[in-house]
Amino acid sequence: MARSRAQRRRTQTLVVIALVLSLLVLAFARDVSHSAHQAISPRRSENRSFGQLANGVIVTANDLDARLSYVIGHGGALTRPVFAARLLQIAHALPVLYTDASQLRRPVLAHDVNSTFAQLIEQRIDDDQTILDTVAAALQLPWTPTATTTQGWTSAEASLQATAAVWQRARFSLVHEPGRVHLDALDNAVATIPLSAAVATLSTSPSLVLSRAISIAAVEVEPAPLPAAVGVISLPPVTSVRLAISASNDAYVTQPVRLTVTLAPAGGGAVQSQTLSATLGPLSSYGFVPNDLAVVPGDHYTLTLTLSGAPASPRRPATRTYQVVMAPSGQLG
Repeated sequence: MARSRAQRRRTQTLVVIALVLSLLVLAFARDVSHSAHQAISPRRSENRSFGQLANGVIVTANDLDARLSYVIGHGGALTRPVFAARLLQIAHALPVLYTDASQLRRPVLAHDVNSTFAQLIEQRIDDDQTILDTVAAALQLPWTPTATTTQGWTSAEASLQATAAVWQRARFSLVHEPGRVHLDALDNAVATIPLSAAVATLSTSPSLVLSRAISIAAVEVEPAPLPAAVGVISLPPVTSVRLAISASNDAYVTQPVRLTVTLAPAGGGAVQSQTLSATLGPLSSYGFVPNDLAVVPGDHYTLTLTLSGAPASPRRPATRTYQVVMAPSGQLG
């Protein structure tokens, strides 16, 4: 039976409505897909940027770990100044690593991986600083402590092992996130060193063992002495003498020293004595200038300079004795 004109119009109307609804659904689906893509794109970029920067920090951290492990394990072949310089290079690099890791806390990524990463790196830096301080103290190196937390080296080594294990799990946090980021592992060479035995070995190394030595490097007299035999200071007829004494620290260690200056008349009488103190840096010198010494023209004296605080250097004496001969008044010798 043929359909009526009204039925055909209704059918056409329903078809039109169905087409419109289909178009609306497709448009909505397209907008949802576009919005999802727009949301994933920044996350992908953030994840990949973090992965690149974090892996750069890990490369540096692993390099420092390898260097510290090598220096502790093979430092016995180095001299004290070179060994200390190697430790200082590592100590100076750690704060830079700390800054780089701290800057990766934002923006917050999936599973809070960036905050976890920053915390672990910062803790490992504290651990390395503790070990650096321990080694330097054991060898009595001139050293300013670098650790910002109070812990022993055994706790530091345990912490290095623990943080590496935590990161071994956390580093896969972004593998299934936008960007498919793979994060590198943290090396653990320092944590596996038997530190007590290694430090004991370093402490007995002939090139690292501390051997304190001080000496009197030079003596300057004013007024300028007249020609005389070795050990004799012949002076014109003056009433006061000024000395300048150069003291040398011949060891790589900070060394407190005392200089005692004594002037005794040959025929008896009042002895003049002065003691001066200073702290000498490693392999450095210091100039002592005592108060002027009172003398009498024509008299003879014994001048004794004694540097104390450590054994005398095998190269130069720490005590010097001079016979001071004053020319009579009106004569030059």
